[in-house]
Amino acid sequence: MPAIPAFLQRLLPAAEPEPPSPFFTLEEIGRLHRAGADADTALDDQTWHDLLLESWEERLAQGSSIFGRQMLHRRLRAGLDDQDCAGLTGRLRGLLDDPARLDALTKALRPLRHAETEVAGLLFGGPEYALPAAPAWTRFLWVLPLLLLLSLGLLVTQPLGWMATIAALAPLMALQIRYSRRIEAWNNTLDSLQALLAGSHALAALGGPLLEPFVAARTEAVRLHARLSRPLVMRMIPGAEAYLNWFAAHNIGRYWKTTRAVGDARAFLRACYLRSADLDADAALARHLRTQPLWCWAERTPPRILELRGGVHPLMAQPTPLTVSLGGQGAFISGQNASGKSTLLRMVGLNLVAARAFGFCYAEAARLPALPVRASMQNEDSLLGGESLYMSELRRARELLDASRRTPGICLIDEVFRGTNHLESVSAAAAVLETLCTRDLVLVSSHNLVLARILAGKLDAFRIDTTGGAPVLKPGVLRDPNGIALLATQGFGAQIEDRAAEVARWLSSHLAEPPERPDLNVA
Repeated sequence: MPAIPAFLQRLLPAAEPEPPSPFFTLEEIGRLHRAGADADTALDDQTWHDLLLESWEERLAQGSSIFGRQMLHRRLRAGLDDQDCAGLTGRLRGLLDDPARLDALTKALRPLRHAETEVAGLLFGGPEYALPAAPAWTRFLWVLPLLLLLSLGLLVTQPLGWMATIAALAPLMALQIRYSRRIEAWNNTLDSLQALLAGSHALAALGGPLLEPFVAARTEAVRLHARLSRPLVMRMIPGAEAYLNWFAAHNIGRYWKTTRAVGDARAFLRACYLRSADLDADAALARHLRTQPLWCWAERTPPRILELRGGVHPLMAQPTPLTVSLGGQGAFISGQNASGKSTLLRMVGLNLVAARAFGFCYAEAARLPALPVRASMQNEDSLLGGESLYMSELRRARELLDASRRTPGICLIDEVFRGTNHLESVSAAAAVLETLCTRDLVLVSSHNLVLARILAGKLDAFRIDTTGGAPVLKPGVLRDPNGIALLATQGFGAQIEDRAAEVARWLSSHLAEPPERPDLNVA
């Protein structure tokens, strides 16, 4: 195809610039979720960090606005009930089956991406986000510019008229100093609300059955957009608004006028927000699924049925599919060092979260329960908090037990109670895990292999087998740990390797596995 001459290129319309990609903190992204979160069923902060969900959420939210991102975050943390999940699945199927419609919807959602300030707190937050009431003196703001005009007349006709001008300017300057930061922040909020209204108008223009609510609300959106906009004259005349702000307190009056307008229209803005955020989140998920080489729709199962066939972790460059199948009991997972036990738990956890929030998984097939997921994988010493590793593990174990008593869920635990000696670690872990298993579906990995025998009545034993190269999850307990063998790979030398093997043989002869599981009667 021949190149377009330069003079013709200048006549063509310029391409629409890519909307900005402002940075939002996790606290800002989570405000919609926190406005109505149920602490008993939502993912807690440690589970969020242990499963590395922030990085995955970043990938899901590519090309979405702060509105869509906040909705994605709420779905991830809170999950969806059966009816809402079925509705989302139907919408995603429709978008995936009609790529042209998805592209058109993505284009109509572009105005939302111009929002650089989140407004979920303003629209859905508690009393701390309440809009201030206008003070009584705002009714007399018109007097200040009038007094300034009169003082200018005195300045021309009277020798000491300058004193009157200064007296008239003083309250105007004081108002600007007092309200400058508040108005700047409010103007950013107004820009985000205007982006929301502009996006609603664009979606209404697109039309279609899915967008009928936007069509019905178009007139109200246009009316509110006009109320919140700067006057046309101010936008057309350079510098006019700045002069009016300083010499007529125009921005002060507009601040109180628009806060009142937003307060009056809060119910409408909430509905507009939820409709737009839902669509933006749906479009982001559909675009994401179009790029994934392996995924499936997830079937919901009873609480203790978990079947994940060929599951992978979407953040891994070349993941090895693994199959996990539990039919009533939890799992005790053993494996050599660096065999992938933690990765397996994170893969299962992420797919459980995805199935509960979105109805799909990264697997060949999946049947998973829609239960709250709770993890304990990255406990550590806290130098600033004065908390040791063991105290951190105990605190987290208590949180898991308390949550289990309130709402049954799924627990993912990696290397329980590493922060104390071997005997007390096994004893405490056995007691805690057996109690958790009475209500939760528990998946735990540990190098303390004796736990597999102690908990045989509660947890099925699995081992990660890497003898064939790629890891495979098989029934049974690891028989050939490689902790001492790895000394040779790190160059410790034959003397240390031989001594370690000698001590290991001695310990094995004195700490043999118990002949039978101790009787731990847990209520």
